[in-house]
Amino acid sequence: MSGSRIFVFALFMVVVLGAINVQVFRWARNAFLLEKRAARLLKAVLIISVLGVVLGRVAVRFWPSAVTGGFVAVVSTIELAVIISGILLLLADAARLLWRLVGRFRHRSETLPPPSPVAVPALPATPEVPRRLFLTRATAGSAFLIGSSSSLYGALKGRSDYSVEDVPLVIPGLSRGLSGFTIAQLSDVHIGVYVGEAELAIAEELLRRTKPDLIVLTGDLLDNDPSLAPKLGRFVRRLAPLARHGVVAVSGNHDFFAGMDEVASALRGGGAKLLRNEGLVIGDAQAGFSLLGVDDVWARREGGGPDLQRAVASLPRMGGLVAPARDLPRVLLCHNPSFFEEAAGHVALQMSGHTHGGQVNLGIRPADYLLPGGWVAGRYDMAGSMLYVNRGFGTVGPPARLGAPPEVTRIVLTA
Repeated sequence: MSGSRIFVFALFMVVVLGAINVQVFRWARNAFLLEKRAARLLKAVLIISVLGVVLGRVAVRFWPSAVTGGFVAVVSTIELAVIISGILLLLADAARLLWRLVGRFRHRSETLPPPSPVAVPALPATPEVPRRLFLTRATAGSAFLIGSSSSLYGALKGRSDYSVEDVPLVIPGLSRGLSGFTIAQLSDVHIGVYVGEAELAIAEELLRRTKPDLIVLTGDLLDNDPSLAPKLGRFVRRLAPLARHGVVAVSGNHDFFAGMDEVASALRGGGAKLLRNEGLVIGDAQAGFSLLGVDDVWARREGGGPDLQRAVASLPRMGGLVAPARDLPRVLLCHNPSFFEEAAGHVALQMSGHTHGGQVNLGIRPADYLLPGGWVAGRYDMAGSMLYVNRGFGTVGPPARLGAPPEVTRIVLTA
């Protein structure tokens, strides 16, 4: 990512996070009548956490250590709690505004009775201010409790609540000789501050349990630090013996951020086949399928990008008069599921990642409404093609997951 893009992104994050933090600070100050000293302390914590989140990724890249990693984890957890609380308080603000508008409308629509000539003794005033303060404190306290507990759970438990998803898929035209062929998918590992040797060992063991015929890595293998590429190479070298057809990988946007040359060298050095708008045949013309891999859509910003036609054209003809490999059933590896709009109708199955299943889902999954196609996690069908979106293994942004457990996928192809 260029320096100008990093600057614009950082500025955008400061503005957005700053606005949310200001809202949360005002609610806390007004609800709990914070004294000057307490208000200054809260303000300082929020400012440090915002700047820590924005600058932390730079810090852990140039000064990687347990201290910098731990600091970024703490401030990221604080900011996640602030964001969740801020969203809840924004809903409370909207509800309060709506209530006021309805009240004003009712007041204007009512017909006032004529004044009575009989004097009526005045009733004692209702303690309106304490009641409002109580409601404000209850609203703010509930929001802060939900935000902080959800953030802590996502950081301490959610991001390590690994699961293996068994997904049987019927592939039209697949030879019965390959029925039961098992593909283990690992995506969005994000090797970096929060995914090290301990997490990679867990991933290796989960893949071992799937007893795969083939292992595919669908991008975002490094987070943003090219110096960690050798760790990726060692990890791939351990995975290769687990599957008789080895390991095949494609690029993700974070691999380009880290440095695609370093990622490619690590993958190939570890024994993986990296498909960049290329294809190969698993099996043969009588009992096989075409495995295609395309570059991530991010590469379009650099003059490259996914090219399905080029990948298909790279397939060899097999056996002279035997049907060419391009007529075999096609399985496509592409990091970003948004490419499914172009691939649907041309492949039997596309396997993707990128979305992390929304990563943080509290009650609802906002990514369903924000991401292209609403392709966030699981299986989707369009134009006779299937898409499977893996929730990913690591995290990006806050090191936390809510309602989107990290996943290893065991896809079983059925004739």
